[in-house]
Amino acid sequence: MDYRYIVVEGPIGVGKTSLSNLLAERFRARRVLEVVEENPFLSSFYTDRQKYAFQTQIFFLLSRFRQQQELFQQDLFSAVTVSDYLFAKDRIFACLTLDSHELSLYDRVFEALGPRVTKPDVVIYLQARLDVLLHRIKKRAREFERKFDAGYLEELVHAYNDFFSHYTETPLLVVNTSDIDFVNNEADREGLIAAIMKARQGGVHHYDPQPSRRA
Repeated sequence: MDYRYIVVEGPIGVGKTSLSNLLAERFRARRVLEVVEENPFLSSFYTDRQKYAFQTQIFFLLSRFRQQQELFQQDLFSAVTVSDYLFAKDRIFACLTLDSHELSLYDRVFEALGPRVTKPDVVIYLQARLDVLLHRIKKRAREFERKFDAGYLEELVHAYNDFFSHYTETPLLVVNTSDIDFVNNEADREGLIAAIMKARQGGVHHYDPQPSRRA
């Protein structure tokens, strides 16, 4: 493994944590997983986005920053590290949920913290069709996602695509996961890992696998 710090990204339900766990197991890597359930405002946010957006976003921002700082202090490069979130993506959600005044205040905090976070060696951006994402969210049955807004998810998918279409901070591998199951299908899993291993340092690379045959 040429990479020391790998980040897996993508919209809600795309399989970030699943792939992070898989890679950590395969390469005996340290895992850095975002603990979404610890946000005390998240359930209320899904009920009333406008009322609870700022509290939800600031909690995520500060929580992620603290986790990143702890990671850096533990000597990031002593082992391969896999994370299921990119710190810089936090602003994607902020732009979708905050009004102009809230976003202005948020940006002041974000701009102070962002330069103090270590950049990954590569980002793996997972994509999937909206119907696939909704199915995966429903299947995992998290209580706070029970009233999940499909319209919000569609906005989020577009925002993610826009963000990564302009992303140049690190090498980037874009993966279409709509028709594969890398968790339960070995051929899908090995194909994806091979694509990750082959991705050259620098630039943007794409992996658009065809669905493997299943019994």
